[in-house]
Amino acid sequence: QVQLVESGGGLVQAGGSLRLSCAASGISVSQYTMAWYRQAPGKQREAVATITSGGSTNYGFSVKGRFTISRDNAKNTVYLQMNSLKPEDTAVYYCYAGLFTRRYWGQGTQVTVSS
Repeated sequence: QVQLVESGGGLVQAGGSLRLSCAASGISVSQYTMAWYRQAPGKQREAVATITSGGSTNYGFSVKGRFTISRDNAKNTVYLQMNSLKPEDTAVYYCYAGLFTRRYWGQGTQVTVSS
């Protein structure tokens, strides 16, 4: 059974930092395209950052230069380092794993940025 378990969310002031973790079981994060998505109230889920099995990364325009996605294959965990947080970053953040037709989602972790 595949599980993606996010952690690290919380309440932070604008300008602060958080690091989200996504611990995977049942899959190897090194073989999958791993990503972070977020969904704010009343808005569609959007891709925040992606890391491929080859290590290539891609970021959403609104977070480029502030967020960093990384992967620790030994811990089978993916991270999202979020710096210079803004109130508009407030959302539920979801971990995603994809490989061909296999797609898995975590349960999400709330990030709230106060102004």
